[in-house]
Amino acid sequence: MKTRYILAGTLALGAAIAAYQFTSFGSADAQTAPAVGAPLVQVIVPETLSPDAQIGKTGFDAICAACHGQNAAGRNGKGPPLVHKIYEPSHHGDESFQLAVQRGVRAHHWPFGNMPPVAGLTRADVVAIVAYVRELQRANGIN
Repeated sequence: MKTRYILAGTLALGAAIAAYQFTSFGSADAQTAPAVGAPLVQVIVPETLSPDAQIGKTGFDAICAACHGQNAAGRNGKGPPLVHKIYEPSHHGDESFQLAVQRGVRAHHWPFGNMPPVAGLTRADVVAIVAYVRELQRANGIN
């Protein structure tokens, strides 16, 4: 009887994982999956950015966009979108971005692997980058 429950639980977990993978990327069909490096979300970019966010955009484009994509839209197979509800301020506060840059991040929300620490960015650089990301998030309804 116990074996039956374990087997049923294992099958249910496998089905849940398959369903998550199918819905996470729109389709299990490789032909319709986004190409490696393609943006993962559509991002509305505000017409104007604050001076801090303009500075942050420069830093983001130079350092972060290689993985997190243009305008923080993510890059398939490279890194997650930061314009996403997972990164809203109430879940990932500004200090979490500081810590991610300093220490790196162990993969936990996305299947992209671990984020390594990012050398060469000061706290002030990250503050400006976060200002840019937060303005993008607000423009896309993420508060």
